[in-house]
Amino acid sequence: MEQPLAKSAHQKLPIGKLLKRIFGILIGASLFSVALEIFLVPNNIIDGGIVGISIITSHLSGLPLGVFLFVLNLPFLIIGYKQIGKTFALSTLFGVTIMSIGTTLLHPVQGLTDDPLLAAVFGGILLGIGVGLVLRYGGSLDGTEIVAVLLNKKSPFSVGEIVMFMNLFILSSAGFVFGWDRAMYSLIAYYIAFKMIDLTIEGFQESKAVWIISDNHKDLGDAIVARLGRGVTYLNGEGGYTGDDKKVIFCIITRLEEAKLKLIVEEVDENAFLAVGNIHDVRGGQFKKKAIH
Repeated sequence: MEQPLAKSAHQKLPIGKLLKRIFGILIGASLFSVALEIFLVPNNIIDGGIVGISIITSHLSGLPLGVFLFVLNLPFLIIGYKQIGKTFALSTLFGVTIMSIGTTLLHPVQGLTDDPLLAAVFGGILLGIGVGLVLRYGGSLDGTEIVAVLLNKKSPFSVGEIVMFMNLFILSSAGFVFGWDRAMYSLIAYYIAFKMIDLTIEGFQESKAVWIISDNHKDLGDAIVARLGRGVTYLNGEGGYTGDDKKVIFCIITRLEEAKLKLIVEEVDENAFLAVGNIHDVRGGQFKKKAIH
């Protein structure tokens, strides 16, 4: 019997999604360029990763920042192509190119403020939004993460720990080049950017997973559907100590709905077991909010 042809592992993006990805990366890389040339670089404040190395190298050599942003990221783009995939590498190449062109065009523009604290705060915000947008649409603006992924395979440290070590070294280097006060402002900008990346990727409607174990699971599930507008799923469970059969209510909510959910649980069954956890992505199913009645 003839076997059906397997689907190709790599499928082309529909034109609508491709244009959305291009636009998202374009906006993200442009905001990143504004953050660097309008806020951070004029005040000798750096970012972590390849960007931080590029800023220091550009300052010491007098050559344009955009040149170093492109050239220093290029080897990691090649590695990314081999290790992570064509789509990621091309998206990153596009983002890095826009970032390099943007910083070159904006370099003659005077910074908006010479107050380093304001520059660190607003530069960090724009930096984080820019990076978050690019990551959200499948690209990257820095090769540090690729290096961390490769080193992680041969070291006991996690990817996050390796990135942190590298960035601490790079940000500390700013103290020798620009002065220790600028290194501390750089840490402020880096922290703000880090938080803004998460907010941009996850959005203000950050999702949370909820598990509830209750003897009144049916009443509680009905109350969540009616008063919160969220669908619930009943899972079969067994008590590890008692061996009793238990029903586990599972549902997805936003963080804005967490307080109301806890109030519902307390009203219906104050002895119910409740666990709430953060999740980064929700797709498919019936996550859309139902009408509340």
